[in-house]
Order: sequence, then structure tokens, then C-alpha cells
Amino acid sequence: MKFRVTTLVLSTAILLAACSKQDEAPAPAVEETTLEAVPLANPAPQGKFYITNQEGPISIYSLADYSKLGEISVGKGGRGMGLVDDERLLAVAVPATNDIAIVDLATRAVVRRVPVGHNPETVRVQGMLAYATLDPQTKGSPTKLAVIDLSTGEKTWELDVGLQALGMELSADGEHILVTHEANETISVHELETGKLLKTIETREYGIRPRGIARSPDGDYFAVTLEYGNKILILDRDYTITQEIPTGEVPYGISYNRTGTEIFVALARGKAVQVFNTETLELKREIPIGERCLHFSLTPDDKNLVVACGRSNNVLVLNAETGELVKELPEPDRAPWGVMMLPKSVGSLSSP
Repeated sequence: MKFRVTTLVLSTAILLAACSKQDEAPAPAVEETTLEAVPLANPAPQGKFYITNQEGPISIYSLADYSKLGEISVGKGGRGMGLVDDERLLAVAVPATNDIAIVDLATRAVVRRVPVGHNPETVRVQGMLAYATLDPQTKGSPTKLAVIDLSTGEKTWELDVGLQALGMELSADGEHILVTHEANETISVHELETGKLLKTIETREYGIRPRGIARSPDGDYFAVTLEYGNKILILDRDYTITQEIPTGEVPYGISYNRTGTEIFVALARGKAVQVFNTETLELKREIPIGERCLHFSLTPDDKNLVVACGRSNNVLVLNAETGELVKELPEPDRAPWGVMMLPKSVGSLSSP
């Protein structure tokens, strides 16, 4: 039986205090539409990619020549994104307004805003369900994982997943969700149907602050970054740690390539993307990047790497094999955060 969200009646004092917070903003007005009636986006053959900016709108770029195609306003700024399988709806976490913006990609308009709770960050989409991590409002409180039905535009339920949840990934069969927790150095595994905690994986003996997580294309493995442990942990299908890989400074976003032969990891402090051989675990190459580049995505053909660099205020398109700079895309004063490919591709955090 699924958990259901209970509506809490807040006192006037608490409500006024919440409204006074500088980091919260009223959600922009939206003319809602029936989500089942949203037409397919019909992307151009060359495809597009989307960049969330923490201090601005979503930017849209062409994969043909990396020219800018337009923008989508979601409010003050967005973070994690998730794309439905038919590629007509995009779910975007908007921390400033504590909601998920549902975007119709055909019209580039927000068609629904779904209040989910405090500071949504990471988003995963499976079918027509979106999953979003939320920060606790008080220190030491359990983190919530919100579940949003994208066909109705409503939050249907939520579950407690531990302390300070950040990264998450779905199992290949879609039955389980793995969540990383930086506050207590664990990875939790939950049954999606019931929210039941199936397993808690301790990481402290390997390193602290588990952060990014990615599933291998064959579904047999999960790679997890330990942000302040400077390592990658490899988990098998039973969610058992089987291998560890030393990395450079502060590994964050992580992804396998399409064939599963390589693991890419972004070093937030090391200013590089490191690429490891999944069989030998050896470091194959290192690609220089900019300041605070947390998330990235490989293009659908695996040829190029698109990296969002928050403190450099730019997006870098790099040859995934040679590291050569293909193009720099400035995003002045916007703090780029997430990357989503259309058609869907492998990627880190913003591109499941």
C-alpha cells in the first residue's frame, strides 16, 4: 500500500516566517492545460539539449551546430530535470518556489506547477512518474522523496529516505530506487511500490559524502561518487560494494557511456572529467573543464561531452575521446547546473 501525503495545517506565524525567506519566491502564474492532451514535441532530427541555470531560464541548444535555439522560463532558476519517454514533457526542480515545473516541449511553456516541498533538487522520471529529492526544513529531520504523477500534474505521495538525500537512481527493472545521503554516509535502497527500506549501505570506511549515482547500461552495476572520499564505489545487482576506484578531487556527477565500457566522472574541485575503463578500472584520460562543473551529459552518439560549469558561467562542449574543446557556450551570471539531451541519452543526474 502506498504512503499518502497528509495535508498539514500550518499556523499563521509559521506561514509568515516561511514567506519572509529571501530564497523563496512566489510561483509564476501558469495557464494550466490537460497534460494528456499535450502534443508530442517532434524534435528536429539533429536533436537538442537543455541547460538548467540556477539563476535564470532553461537554455535550449541545437546538437547540430550548438547554436542557441531559445529559452524556457521556469521562475528564478532550475536544477534537476527529467524527460518522459515520449519526450513531450520535461519535469524541472525549481528550489526558489519549492515545486516541479512541468514543461510542454512543443510550446516551450510551463503547463503545470506542482508544489512538492522544501528545496527540490534531483529529478528522475520513469514512465509518467517523476521522483524528486527534497531537503529537510530542520537539521536532522528525514529527507523526503516526492512522487509526482506527470499525467495529472499532482504529487501523489512521498517517503522518508534518510538524511540529506542528493543523488538517486532507479534499478533496471524499475522496482527499486537507490538514494545517496551525504549527512550520514549511506546509500539507501527502497521498494518503489511501498517505500519500504530494503537495504542501507554504509560508505564511511571507503570515504564520506556519497553524492552522484549512475546505473550501467546493462543494469548490472551502479557507480557512486564519494565527494570527500575522492573515490567511486561500484555496487552489483544485489547492492553490494564490489570495487572502489580512486579519483581526483571532489568527484560529483557520474555516468557510464552508452556501451558501458567507460565511466565518466566530473571533479568539482579537480576541474576535470576523468574517464575510467570499467573492466580494468584504470584511468584512461582526463579532460580539463571549468569552475564547479557538477553535471554533464554525453551526446546521443557518445562523441561529445556537454558540461555545465556553475562558477565559470558557461557550458563546455568537449570531444569525449580527445578532450578537445568543440564549443564554449556562455551563460553569463546564470550558474549552469543540469544537462538534458533530446533524444534522451545517458548522463549525470539530469539525464537518466
